[in-house]
Amino acid sequence: MKVYEGKAIRNVGLTGHGNSGKTSLAAGMLFLAGATNRLTRVDEGNTVTDFDDEEAQRRITISTGVACLEWEKSKINLLDTPGFNIFINDTKAALAAADSSVVLVDGVSGVEVQTEKVWSFAAEFKLPRALVINKLDRENSSFERALDSIHENFGRAAVPLQLPVGSEREFRGVIDLVRMKCFLYEAGGAGRGKEQPIPDDLAEPARKAHEALVEMVAEGNDDLLEEFFEKGTLPPERVVEGLRAAIRDMRLFPVLCASGLNNIGTDLILDLMVDYLPAPTGREPLAGQLDGQETRRAVSDSEPVSAFVFKTVADPFAGRVTYFKVCSGVVKSDVNLTNVRSGVSERLSHIGCLFGKAIQPVTELRAGDIGGVAKLKDTLTGDTLAEKGSLISYPPVKLPEPSIAFAIEAKTRQDEDRMGAALQRILEEDQSLRFYRDPQTKEFLLAGSGQQHVEVIVSRLKNRYGVDVTLKAPKVPYRETIRGTADVQGRHKKQTGGHGQFGDCWIKMEPLSRGGNFEFVNDIFGGAIPRNYIPAVEKGIVEAAANGYLAGYPVVDFKVILYDGSYHDVDSSELSFKLAARKAFKAAMQQAKPALLEPVMSVEVQAPVEYAGDLMGDINGRRGRISGMDTRGNTQIVRAQVPMAEMLNYQNDLISMTQGRASFTMEFDHYDFVPQLQAEKIIAAAKAAKEGTEEEEE
Repeated sequence: MKVYEGKAIRNVGLTGHGNSGKTSLAAGMLFLAGATNRLTRVDEGNTVTDFDDEEAQRRITISTGVACLEWEKSKINLLDTPGFNIFINDTKAALAAADSSVVLVDGVSGVEVQTEKVWSFAAEFKLPRALVINKLDRENSSFERALDSIHENFGRAAVPLQLPVGSEREFRGVIDLVRMKCFLYEAGGAGRGKEQPIPDDLAEPARKAHEALVEMVAEGNDDLLEEFFEKGTLPPERVVEGLRAAIRDMRLFPVLCASGLNNIGTDLILDLMVDYLPAPTGREPLAGQLDGQETRRAVSDSEPVSAFVFKTVADPFAGRVTYFKVCSGVVKSDVNLTNVRSGVSERLSHIGCLFGKAIQPVTELRAGDIGGVAKLKDTLTGDTLAEKGSLISYPPVKLPEPSIAFAIEAKTRQDEDRMGAALQRILEEDQSLRFYRDPQTKEFLLAGSGQQHVEVIVSRLKNRYGVDVTLKAPKVPYRETIRGTADVQGRHKKQTGGHGQFGDCWIKMEPLSRGGNFEFVNDIFGGAIPRNYIPAVEKGIVEAAANGYLAGYPVVDFKVILYDGSYHDVDSSELSFKLAARKAFKAAMQQAKPALLEPVMSVEVQAPVEYAGDLMGDINGRRGRISGMDTRGNTQIVRAQVPMAEMLNYQNDLISMTQGRASFTMEFDHYDFVPQLQAEKIIAAAKAAKEGTEEEEE
């Protein structure tokens, strides 16, 4: 592929709810532009942008795929993004590299939950948007119903640029409302639509829609509005001019018709990308930091070189593959750039244009273009690469924390040895994952956006790296605490041949507020216990608290005051006082009204409004407390605080309850007391597990 200047480049994010046809549309565009020699299909698992084995097997987009094509003397970089809520974080990360977004809406379902979410992502990045009502050749599809859904959610600024010719199986073409021309297609064809006269039965609806479009375009421009009032209309070239400015300024969002699977209207979508969507050099300068100061830099070849890394792919053969956008300057093959985060110099050998899993070599990439390079040493997603004398950095995309965690165990010792390194490579690729060890339960946890997300990672571990692991629900990290006070003695005395053991201490125990953890106060006067034994008393209490009292969970939020004791000149030792402190701790726990604490999570659920009642009923059934509710368009947002123990199976239950149309996020909020009935069950289960372990050891 030849080198393109920034003004001839379009970086377009294909977004939309899962199964709205993004990958099929991308495949049709690549075929139509001659980038592929046949029309690949999602159901055959052989598309350019869904090249991962997991995507081919599951027939869904899991992570963003990038492919470039040439159309009308321009280069279009297509970013084919995920649409299911479990993988939607990757869409947000990818849109940092886009300059506009084409949002697909299913012609049957209309605007869905994730359609609204990707729309909000594009708005956050201030991306001009166009909408495509796709799959209009499907049974029960309706352009009018889908358009009503768009207007309800995104307002009247979403204005049709086309009308469909025919419906459902008879959908065969579109009417261009700007130039008032009709184009008919052969299903699956590789050519442009054939221009035909507008059918008689559609002439009047087309005329009315054209007038409405012209009026909407004129409204936002004083010159056009004056001309419109004088002449009663605008010529096509003036409509194009006004529409281009309105789309760039996000005053209007054009709506088109298509069947991506059969390549109906695909050529006109490509025309829209070239004619109406902005080039990277036509957008506002990028915000960044230079020498600790906020700054802005124009997307221009004449500026110092800088590139933003928006995605990393862990390829088992090629190693780490880095996807980057040239933010300024010209990146040439074999150039040395500095990673602004780490200060490491990186050599960009064999840069190229992205085409699915392949990198097509080029000598250079101009400002605004998107490219890829393999085998960078220290560069990860969110990093900035810059010219040594001008180390500007661009802000990384902030993604929400994972909502669900699973305990992960290697099946064999060999798998255990390789698991850490394999997971590290996958974590470099997926920024929405977390892998860590719970300090209390000692389990290794893998956290992601949902159960399917984590299952995909487990499958990749096996297929890519030969690491076999099992998943199970994580143990709930309960805590123990006290509600009352205690004043007790701990005395350890043991006489054997030679030196004996003697330690004696008096302690008071009282509760601390939540989050207080542990406080030790030495209130010994007069040398009742020698100073060198005091740390042993504290250590004994800390060790005893770590092993728990009720059910083996750590005791927290309590204060111990050591105020008296006695010792023996010969028999006392640090060990003796440590053992005495343990006895004192157990005696104090008997008096101080011990209680069980459980982690309470802050939960936010987003679902269609019609499920609000079911959601709240379900949360109440999980001992949850509703803390707030909002409505955004057709989406209900429910905020609640729910015990972690009640959320372990929430992902699957939520999918069943809402037919997969809802999503949720969850993070730790605080610890609270476990109700007595639940506490008794937890304590009984812990004792049974302990007895079972002891029997096995015998």
